[in-house]
Amino acid sequence: MDNSVNLPITGICSFAKYPICTTVDELDADIAVLGVPYDTGVGFLSGTKFGPRRIREVSTHYSRGDAGFYDPEYKETLLGAPWKIVDYGDADIVTGDIERSFNNIEWAVKNIRRKGIIPAIMGGDHSISIPVARGLAAEESVSVIQLDAHLDWSDAPGGQTLGNGSPMRRMSEMEHIKDITQIGLRGLGSSRKEDFDAAYEYGVNLISAKEAYNLGVEKVIDKIPEADKYYVTIDIDCFDISLATGTGSPSPGGFSFNFLNDILVGIAEKGNVICFDLVEVAPQYDPTNATPRVAAMTMLNFMSHILRNKK
Repeated sequence: MDNSVNLPITGICSFAKYPICTTVDELDADIAVLGVPYDTGVGFLSGTKFGPRRIREVSTHYSRGDAGFYDPEYKETLLGAPWKIVDYGDADIVTGDIERSFNNIEWAVKNIRRKGIIPAIMGGDHSISIPVARGLAAEESVSVIQLDAHLDWSDAPGGQTLGNGSPMRRMSEMEHIKDITQIGLRGLGSSRKEDFDAAYEYGVNLISAKEAYNLGVEKVIDKIPEADKYYVTIDIDCFDISLATGTGSPSPGGFSFNFLNDILVGIAEKGNVICFDLVEVAPQYDPTNATPRVAAMTMLNFMSHILRNKK
């Protein structure tokens, strides 16, 4: 009889204590968790390269690997058998080399999807969503849903086209991206009026944080276009500053944990989520360690609802 307790503080750290597999040819899972410790795209407060490791550490507190976790609201065990989840390790980041780092991120996402597996990605700053989206090029037509306090449509400030203020602009230029919905915008950001004009000209569906609260979750989900495939990108600053101080641009007026989780439930119920990322966790700015905990629980909840709806 196996009497092991599998405490959070024991063993080699992996996301939620799921098995580790870093060889693509041996990858066999429904979801593969990929870390991207990259923050070369940040122009102000760096440190998101430490996000994946801290999220992994705190995630071991909430789940026990293949045993999953029991959710008292849904009254069932989630993320356990028969679903397979693995920690695929980290994309290979080369310090100071944007092109090579982005190519390695794209390669990892492309190879995970090639095997029919859903990549669940931990950033890293928001510029990593550019190579993630590139890695989905074989998917033909992808609807993007961004949950974020900021527009991220800067074109090329100072000539830099691949910063963390530009991922949505770069996605709009990709042929396989069908449409973009952005939820949670508020406050001050790097985007100027001409950036908003460009977003509206493209046809982006913008829903501010205040508008989302006024509409309610069900009507927010109704505003998302119907699609066969969804890629969801979650910036941790979509949460209110009181929940997630550990990020480069925290802002008041954001979402509560339950409200954001309900939006993610609605997205998972609406259609086929083929990939998601959670970015911009910079743990050194949050001595309480709450921000990576919010990130870990957001990922675990979203993963469970994606798989529940596949069932």
